[in-house]
Amino acid sequence: MRVSYQWLKEYIDLSGVSPEELAELMTRGGIEIDTVEQRNQGVSNVVVGHVLEKEKHPDADKLSVCKVDAGTGETLQIVCGAPNVAAGQKVPVALIGAKLPGGIAIKRAKLRGVESQGMICSAKELGINDKLLPKDMQEGILVLPADSGIGTPITEYLALDDAVLELDLTPNRSDCLSMLGVAYEAAALTGRQVKLPDTRVESGALKAADKIAVTISAPEHCFRYAARYVQGVKIGPSPQWMQNRLIAAGVRPINNIVDITNYVMLEYGQPLHAFDADKLGGRIEVRLARPGETMVTLDDQERKLDPDMLLITDGERPVALAGVMGGANTEVSDETVNVVLESAEFDAATVRRTSRRLGLRSEASLRFEKGVDPARVVPAVDRAAALMALYAGGTVLDGIVQAVVREAEPAVVSVTLAKINGHLGTSLTAVEVQEIFARLGFESAVSEGGVFTVKVPTRRGDISRDVDLIEEVARLHGYDNIPSTAIEGSTTAGRLTGPQAIRRALRAKLADAGLQETFTYSLTHPSRTRMFTLLAEGAVPIRVAMPMSEDRSELRTSLVPSLIDAAIYNRNRKNTDLKLFEIGSVFLTDEQTLTRLPQERHRIAGLLTGSRTDVQWNVKAEPVDFYDAKGVVETIFDLLGVSGRIRYEAAALDNLHPGRSAKVLLDTGSGEMLIGYVGQLHPSVQLQEELDDTYVFELALEPLYEHADTAIIQQPLPRYPSVERDLAVLVDRSVEAGSLLAAIREAGGDLLESVSVFDVYVDDRLGADKKSVAFSLVYRHPERTLTDDEAAGRHAAVLDRLASAFGAELRK
Repeated sequence: MRVSYQWLKEYIDLSGVSPEELAELMTRGGIEIDTVEQRNQGVSNVVVGHVLEKEKHPDADKLSVCKVDAGTGETLQIVCGAPNVAAGQKVPVALIGAKLPGGIAIKRAKLRGVESQGMICSAKELGINDKLLPKDMQEGILVLPADSGIGTPITEYLALDDAVLELDLTPNRSDCLSMLGVAYEAAALTGRQVKLPDTRVESGALKAADKIAVTISAPEHCFRYAARYVQGVKIGPSPQWMQNRLIAAGVRPINNIVDITNYVMLEYGQPLHAFDADKLGGRIEVRLARPGETMVTLDDQERKLDPDMLLITDGERPVALAGVMGGANTEVSDETVNVVLESAEFDAATVRRTSRRLGLRSEASLRFEKGVDPARVVPAVDRAAALMALYAGGTVLDGIVQAVVREAEPAVVSVTLAKINGHLGTSLTAVEVQEIFARLGFESAVSEGGVFTVKVPTRRGDISRDVDLIEEVARLHGYDNIPSTAIEGSTTAGRLTGPQAIRRALRAKLADAGLQETFTYSLTHPSRTRMFTLLAEGAVPIRVAMPMSEDRSELRTSLVPSLIDAAIYNRNRKNTDLKLFEIGSVFLTDEQTLTRLPQERHRIAGLLTGSRTDVQWNVKAEPVDFYDAKGVVETIFDLLGVSGRIRYEAAALDNLHPGRSAKVLLDTGSGEMLIGYVGQLHPSVQLQEELDDTYVFELALEPLYEHADTAIIQQPLPRYPSVERDLAVLVDRSVEAGSLLAAIREAGGDLLESVSVFDVYVDDRLGADKKSVAFSLVYRHPERTLTDDEAAGRHAAVLDRLASAFGAELRK
């Protein structure tokens, strides 16, 4: 927001406060001022002149010799090279001794033998941004209005003796997107009063309601719509003082009607729009767009409209995108005679959605997106109508035609004096706090118990809670006046939470094991959310409302597809030996239409493909297999101390190889819980993604957070010898080695120190559907030497248990 200091002085007395001092006050008060820009870039001794005569230069085709009255009492002869100079014009004239931006000094000179007593200037030579001037004034010299006073200093006429404050506003302070909003802020900081503009309208005898009717068919998107009818306007340039202020604010003047709507928008922060009433007809309906509807906006672009976009229509066809841009079919032109003025309160989210979807950003949409003051809808349209009557010669018809869905009420917020002082560390009195509220323009009352009840004006929509009032007290009291005190109270040493510590330990452990951590997008393609759903059964994919692309349109329900994408990315760059893992979140819900936030669940997943180790002259390439992936999973369980509570169950899972995949189950003490899976990608998936044999795993972390036992248990080295036995049994091929191990551990009891599988052999000579599984068992007594008879007895118990449970036979 660019704020003209001279314009601001119309609403508040700033005597004794320079632009730089005001900028410092506002910055210290929480409204940051980026720069204070002086509009006068070094112009002096330049006045308004009148070109009396123009003749061709005798020795130069592109030069003219002009006779100019500059109010000095003599006629000046000035040689000018601008093609648009002509007799009868009012122009800026730099007199002898004048200074121009860039250190240019004007001296008496001869051009091709003809004396020149000054210089006729262009806008750019005066330091004015010519891009903000009407297009016909951007080339050549600056032609001033015919009523310009001869001899008037150009700095005064063009309001160059002004400073512009560039405000860097935070989103919550949309009230300062207007001159009045900044005036209220300056008044609070300086303790002075705000003078509001005159909005009195002298109306004609005719009724506006006889010319126009207003209805709102989308009450949830438009809360108030007010219209005034001005007839008999004459289109022309706006007064110079208004153009000066618009240019200072960075707005290009166009004509008196459009300039007045822009001027009032900057003044009140309430965007307005002017329709050509004769093109509009006698009806205004505010409604949502219909499917397949289109319209041509003021920039002559045809826009395809979505059904949730709010429109202003004439009852049938669209004439404006509500809060964003008007339509070309009702544009004010040089032939316009009658004008309908629009002032409205639109839903901020609706305007924001329309603006973003169509890529249209305007000064109006900027304000509507952040929320306008509903109390200014009517004063703003009255102010614009009064200015049109004054500067466009129009007659304002009697009455405002409006439709109102709701009346905005000021917010009432309570806060205690104790809470204010407790939050700020101050010792303010009730009188001091009430004086601060008065400076802000807030009505307040305080009870005997020190409770303030504050009525907040609708212009301050950012204040809704007691802490917001405390912030206002801090700003106005002055942050520099808040004492610095030592921290008091009990302190707690910072540390990681249990889940944070576990995730950090897992990252370190897997990195030490040779895996590389990846960080992938939480958004993925819809086809990816339907893969690997074992841990997300019943979950409904969550689609983003406005996705950047289809590839990033849904929240992921598994980490594995993201790792597959990473593997494809690496494969395309000739990196085929991969060991990746990721710790991240997935998002689950059972709702088709979200009414509550989805569940965010932590997962750890990994992917292995390619060679197990780097190929060397003495090391052959060995591809990774299922047991490499399972080994990584077991490393995780060992780290978390739950290995003894884990069971693997062979299973045919979606998108995984039917013979090389397994569910992972955790014994919680009250039953088994499915916490993940491990296996090879299904051959069809590998073929589709053009990957070699690839192994993946995914585990839910929440159950592991709950059941992890990371306490370090110290055990002494064994003092007594062990007894080792090998055991090979014949069982059905369907029997899982994990089930055999569990049975051996149970039968071996406390004397069985360890057991492991060292061989699995399958051959038709063993019998139909039979296999041999060989185990290595170690027996040890912790307090004495184990005898052969004790070891033999326990070993026989193991054999009996295997025989009874699985029909196992000792292989001979």
